[in-house]
Amino acid sequence: MDRLEHSVEVKHNYGLNCCQAVLLEFAPEIENARQMTKEQLLNLGSGFGAGMGSMNGTCGALCGAAMVVGLLNNSENPTTAITRELSNAFKAKVGALTCREIKGADTKQPLCSCDNCVRHAVRLTETAL
Repeated sequence: MDRLEHSVEVKHNYGLNCCQAVLLEFAPEIENARQMTKEQLLNLGSGFGAGMGSMNGTCGALCGAAMVVGLLNNSENPTTAITRELSNAFKAKVGALTCREIKGADTKQPLCSCDNCVRHAVRLTETAL
């Protein structure tokens, strides 16, 4: 099973939010580089479901991707610049950055499923690193 599908399967099997699913997908690299456990990563991402604090803000999958980049960035490029590029690429794929817009809360027409947001975030994170 590839990384994209694994992240979605883990999300559903363990009842994770989108941020946690993205973080957990990169757990082996983070554990190795930062000595953070899976439990610590799950705790780190626990408040980012349904757009940080369930307030429909920035997509949790994108927040998780930004966290992964911050934890694993070893390049000369600042993490903020990489995160900006990641966010722009995510918006181009999904159509928006906020959970409210992505889920179509106002328009009743979702732009992307949560599962696909997780897939996009994982793929873009792999590319960014």
